[in-house]
Amino acid sequence: SKFNELKEKYGSDALAGIASSKTTNEECYLFQKLMRVCLGTNNVEFCTRFCHAVSGVALTRSLGAGAMTNSTREIDKSDVVLVVGFNATENSVIFGSYLRNMARTNGLKVIVVDPRRIDLVKDASLWLRPRLGTDLALLNGMMNVVINEGLVDTEFVQNQTEGYDELSRVVAQYTPEKAEEITGVPAEQIKEAARLYAKARRASIVYGMGVAQYTNGTNNISALCNLALLTGNVGKEGTGVNTVGKQNNGHGAGDMGCLCAIYPGGQPVSDPKVNEKFEKAWGVKLSTKPGITETDMVFDEDKIKGMYIMGGNPVASGPDAKRIKRNLKSKDFLVVQDIFLTQTAEIADVVLPAACLLEKDGTVTSTERRVNRVRKILDPPGEARTDWEIICAIATKMGYGKQFTYAHPSEITDEIARLTPPYGGISFERLEQGGIHVPCPAKDHPGTPYLYKNGFPKGKAKFFPAEYQQPAELPDKEFPFVLSTVSSIYHMRTGTTIEKIHDMSKISGHELVRINPEDARALDVKDNDLVEISSRRGRVNVKSKITDEVPKGVVVTTFHFPETPINVLTNWAYDPFAKVPELKYCAVKVRKVA
Repeated sequence: SKFNELKEKYGSDALAGIASSKTTNEECYLFQKLMRVCLGTNNVEFCTRFCHAVSGVALTRSLGAGAMTNSTREIDKSDVVLVVGFNATENSVIFGSYLRNMARTNGLKVIVVDPRRIDLVKDASLWLRPRLGTDLALLNGMMNVVINEGLVDTEFVQNQTEGYDELSRVVAQYTPEKAEEITGVPAEQIKEAARLYAKARRASIVYGMGVAQYTNGTNNISALCNLALLTGNVGKEGTGVNTVGKQNNGHGAGDMGCLCAIYPGGQPVSDPKVNEKFEKAWGVKLSTKPGITETDMVFDEDKIKGMYIMGGNPVASGPDAKRIKRNLKSKDFLVVQDIFLTQTAEIADVVLPAACLLEKDGTVTSTERRVNRVRKILDPPGEARTDWEIICAIATKMGYGKQFTYAHPSEITDEIARLTPPYGGISFERLEQGGIHVPCPAKDHPGTPYLYKNGFPKGKAKFFPAEYQQPAELPDKEFPFVLSTVSSIYHMRTGTTIEKIHDMSKISGHELVRINPEDARALDVKDNDLVEISSRRGRVNVKSKITDEVPKGVVVTTFHFPETPINVLTNWAYDPFAKVPELKYCAVKVRKVA
């Protein structure tokens, strides 16, 4: 095969693969197994590297596991929910509706932290509107109030955490007045939010991309962890630090080992004992060298010679998209496996038609760590095959057929259970009775709806304080506006699937740039005028929508429409810990097209 040729000529680490958070656990597991067994490399990733990888880093180092701490239904046990950078009613419709209903009927107090006037603001007890990219200063300011007003859960902090003294030292300088200076949020509102959260019997934090996709994204999430630990809001129902993802298997793909430094279950590839375990199970010698991230893969210009992309579309979803497209086109061999001909598939050497989720059996793990069954209801069309069958066929062609002899996805699930401790009790049979929250280490284990009930994996949780830093690319005379990209309720990611639904396109059929009324007057722009948005990397034309939903100086778009490739504008600067690009902030110029 071509992959074998490239492996022989350039070595295993000249190959790389990107898996998908829209496929099943079983298919993600087989994808990383193929990369490690057949191609001999740990260069395997998935789209979390463009979004929630910061959560994995921050939550793991602070608490012990890179996962949502509590289940979504526990909101009914919360007295207060702090919603940071998360447009709940658009990005997670069911959870957002539940959150809104609890606020309206159950006395739940909601604190919204968002530069945009999102729909949830209508049901919030308090709305903090920080300047874009200043969340860390705001959170440090809230912690300053918690400490200075004696609202710390002292017993919890003394017995369950370490690093408090350093946290106290760092946040001491972020007085509410100093935080106001940075964020634009009035000091009295910062105090009110801190008191409301800290005095609650049980308070939960829920956050999204609006706090994650920054060059200081990891530190932002660490600050959320710090606030929760400071007030003892971890390890109980209705509390925790909870990231809500939009992809159906965003959590599962990570659990299945589609990350460059870990095997399934978060087991490090660099750990000799772990490596020995997988070598014995898979019958081959495995690399102990951590691979490279998806960010490095798509921005690489010469080291990666061959790539295999399953259900990913980095040409549209990644920052500085022209650069990504140029780099991927330069590969010696690019294979794309997908259900539609995406922008990335259009430049591939080989396109493999895959089945969609309704055309296969398997499991997925939702954002709240709940493993659910996927059941086939249709046959794949034409030459399309399930992803797991395609992977097995490629492995067999490469000479590794004996490691990929599966007759049904349930057999893959059983292998996952044997090798992945958090999934040790998961099987098709058990899931027939309903979903199960992982960790579920044994067949008689009930699952784990919320984490840290009995303490933390490393003995104690750890505070990771950080100083506020500005975004990488600030507005200036030439590019005076800030562009921030968001998601729409009517679309998913790069428009690969939803754009095929005619009725949905009638509701929301083209891109719009949202402009504040003051800025629109200065630009002489009205609703539905065509404007050009340009950055240091590219330019696009898009129709305008004038709304005070967005603050002055900021323009907001989605990135769902292939005909309006917004990500040709965005900046590739990334978080140093997780290498997540700063997709929420770049400098642009806006002008009316005559």
